[in-house]
Amino acid sequence: MRSVIGDIVEREAHVMGVSLSVDEITSFELYAEELKKWNSKVNLTAITKDKDIAIKHFIDSLSIAAYINTGDRLLDIGSGAGLPVIPLKIIRPDIPMVSVDAVAKKINFQRHVARTLKLQNIEIIHARVEDLQKTHRNSFSIITSRAFTRLDRFVSLAAPLLADNGTLIAMKGEGAAGEISESDEVVTAGGFTVASVHRYTLPYNMGERVLTFLKQSKAA
Repeated sequence: MRSVIGDIVEREAHVMGVSLSVDEITSFELYAEELKKWNSKVNLTAITKDKDIAIKHFIDSLSIAAYINTGDRLLDIGSGAGLPVIPLKIIRPDIPMVSVDAVAKKINFQRHVARTLKLQNIEIIHARVEDLQKTHRNSFSIITSRAFTRLDRFVSLAAPLLADNGTLIAMKGEGAAGEISESDEVVTAGGFTVASVHRYTLPYNMGERVLTFLKQSKAA
């Protein structure tokens, strides 16, 4: 029997243009169950109600699915409980993905979920993102960050890891406009420019979100 989470994710993903298979819906349900189970012992998220998990975690993560193309290689910086990387991996098993976080318990949870869901072609790394500069320099066509750090710091951390013509996608909340303005000088100095901004409202009026897309400046 399908859970509340499965119903919501299937319905709202369809509205976004993402059709989920039965297996994918089951994966989201299992992910949510493991998240709640682990969260009762180790603090992974403050979002614990089924409806909130479905919308604020899973559907929000899938908001960037439309911007991932065959041939991409994705890095998620500061991925915490695996968001957005694990929801994206569930629906795009063909895309190589790397998740990095400096908090061991969060990485242990992600690895457990990856094993439970039998996810393939995903590397889950316990490290500071700076450490990846030695092993993954210029390796990724897409680098994401979901409310991990300020925009200017995200750019400075991600820049050495981005491939030529790659895209940074910063997933932000309602205060994004001010942050973009405040970070503009540092972002520009780092050789990047804000290519576009996509604003959207989560279903059930659960909050405003902003996707900020950054590209390397042609002059850089």
